[in-house]
Amino acid sequence: MAGGVLLLDQATKWWVQQVMPGRAPIEVLGDWLKITYTLNPGAAFSMGGSFTVVLTAIAITVAVVIVRVASRLGSIAWAVALGGILGGALGNLGDRLFRSPGPFRGHVVDWIALPNWPVFNIADSAIFCSAVLMVWLSFRGIGLDGSRPGPRG
Repeated sequence: MAGGVLLLDQATKWWVQQVMPGRAPIEVLGDWLKITYTLNPGAAFSMGGSFTVVLTAIAITVAVVIVRVASRLGSIAWAVALGGILGGALGNLGDRLFRSPGPFRGHVVDWIALPNWPVFNIADSAIFCSAVLMVWLSFRGIGLDGSRPGPRG
């Protein structure tokens, strides 16, 4: 899961950087979905632009924690959720490490535009969807090992 998210994220960012600079947004579904090109120095919704180094450190920490937890997974759903988080974190981390203006300060490529919503990318989408899945699994009481709570007496 993580590898698929990372590959798709980086491939789409590469494509957008080849096609979109200096070009008007491409309408895919009218005003409902457009492809555009922005560079985001911050976190979600372009907030925290002056904290890029901190955001990079957080992404590294998240990746390390997920890799360590992965050996205890017994649930396919949790593996999908954590894989989505890991792939998304690595996708945006790669931007922060290897894009200008420099290591640990790189800007993230965002390109998916919806009405009344900040521009985002595949990594952001994977993180969001995986977080929703994690909340759902937690409410259902499904453990990382796949265990479920017993009947209440």
